[in-house]
Amino acid sequence: MLDKAIMRLSGVHKLLGLLAGLDVLQAIFIIGQATGLSQAITGVWEGNPLQSQLLPAACFFICYLGRHAINYLKDQRLDCFSSQQASLLRKQLLRKLFELGPHIVQKEGSGNVITMTLDGISLVENYLHLILNKMMNMSIIPWIILLFIFYLDWESGLVLLIVFPIIIVFMIILGYAAQARADRQYAQYQLLSNHFLDTLRGLDTLKFFGRSKSYAQTIYKTSEQFRKATMSALRIGILSTFALDFFTTLSIAVVAVLLGLRLINGQLLLFPALTILILAPEYFLPVRDFSSDYHATLDGKNALQSIQRILNTPNIRKEQVTIATWNTDSRLELENISIAYEEKTLFDGTSLTLSGYQKIGIIGMSGSGKSSLINLLGGFLEPREGKIRIDDVPMSNLDQEDWRKQLIYIPQNPYVFEMSLRENITFYTPTASDEEVREAISVVGLGELVANLPEGLDTRIGNGARLLSGGQAQRIALARAFLDTERRILLLDEPTAHLDIETELELKEKMLPLMDNRLVLLATHRLHWLHQMDYILVLDQGRIVEMGSYEELLAQKGKLYHLKTAMGGNHD
Repeated sequence: MLDKAIMRLSGVHKLLGLLAGLDVLQAIFIIGQATGLSQAITGVWEGNPLQSQLLPAACFFICYLGRHAINYLKDQRLDCFSSQQASLLRKQLLRKLFELGPHIVQKEGSGNVITMTLDGISLVENYLHLILNKMMNMSIIPWIILLFIFYLDWESGLVLLIVFPIIIVFMIILGYAAQARADRQYAQYQLLSNHFLDTLRGLDTLKFFGRSKSYAQTIYKTSEQFRKATMSALRIGILSTFALDFFTTLSIAVVAVLLGLRLINGQLLLFPALTILILAPEYFLPVRDFSSDYHATLDGKNALQSIQRILNTPNIRKEQVTIATWNTDSRLELENISIAYEEKTLFDGTSLTLSGYQKIGIIGMSGSGKSSLINLLGGFLEPREGKIRIDDVPMSNLDQEDWRKQLIYIPQNPYVFEMSLRENITFYTPTASDEEVREAISVVGLGELVANLPEGLDTRIGNGARLLSGGQAQRIALARAFLDTERRILLLDEPTAHLDIETELELKEKMLPLMDNRLVLLATHRLHWLHQMDYILVLDQGRIVEMGSYEELLAQKGKLYHLKTAMGGNHD
């Protein structure tokens, strides 16, 4: 149950040492509590004055308070440790997601990554608190109590010693069943998260095509599968708790019967018998506590393993090379490149040369590999084979610091940070003046938005503040690009794919001036962009099937020609 990754956490060994010491002390308090109570009851039973039992009673109350004070101290330390580790883990996860780039989000699913970062970290925090405390309790407290019981009466100690491994074996058997159910539940949770987010993103499209109501059945089926997986896991959890309670209660009853028979026969005194009877439930208590929270620890363990899988994904960044600032004489050469993506090989044996300032359109249907090519050029994907050279400088991939500093990347859904509009626009250029910001706002058509905001440029926007439409988010991304006059490479990954055609054409007028004096790579499936491109790459099923100018490719009557014909030449 204890994931090996926990033992690599900073400060965990020191915490385990503290918990072990506190558990030893707590076991002593439990024994002292039972001994004091037994001594007081025995003294009264034997007819001694009540005043003579004040010392044993005081011992009981002191040990009782000491025991619960240790519980409070352990909870405080575990809360602090688990909170710190959860915060650190979230930072590591976010940093890793940023380093790995968009392809890891595509691979894991946006919904899964979001729930992993939010709910998953909370599950891990709860898991750390529970597993460390309960594993240490189960490893120390029962054995100290058992040694004391052996000291009082070896026969009772032997009964408890024989029963304990049987309960552990039964827990292991049920634990494997619970693990399988928990794995299935977590897999359904990931599926539901991805499905729900994808549905929300495509809700407008579904409504447009009249499929929203029918698609509701798909969401219902997915949620039902998650509900059934959850109920299945809960059934196993409840069964294991019931079975454990039954066996522990039965074991305590057997010990009580044996003690009673020996008391009647005069083979055992009241004090040790009563002390053993009080300590028997305490002997099984750590196991019962562990079982009651077993399902919660499984959820946390699954979440931790999913997070660790991403954290252990190797970065493609290897050696860093010096890359000169891109200019009219610069050249990027891809020679015999291939990319491994989702168990497929893309662009097998492709060679491509990009030079100077030119506008390159990347056209193809959905799934043809446009985003993968953009991710390769952005340094988010590493080629499986082939060579990359910039100005005759060889490198294994484009995940280079000097290369990233020259890129402006505008994806389909630009991220709007939960901060002021001004800070969002000046994301690349934090030193931009108010005059430059106002000019960028005017150029990209954000003036109406600014006028309607209660605090103007200082209004907080983003997911947790004021929500924006897709067109407004794209305009903010364009304003960022407009302000940055230093970066000479512009990567556009279907930046207008989710916009209506009127908004797209309006934004197109704002985007075209940004493409001047830059190397531009525009991935799109909208044909009207191609007239403004100097060169066009036509993609089909992960391969570049045609290259050339718009007029040359139409004259060839090849893939682009048939693609244009199939789409009816709309917006041409």
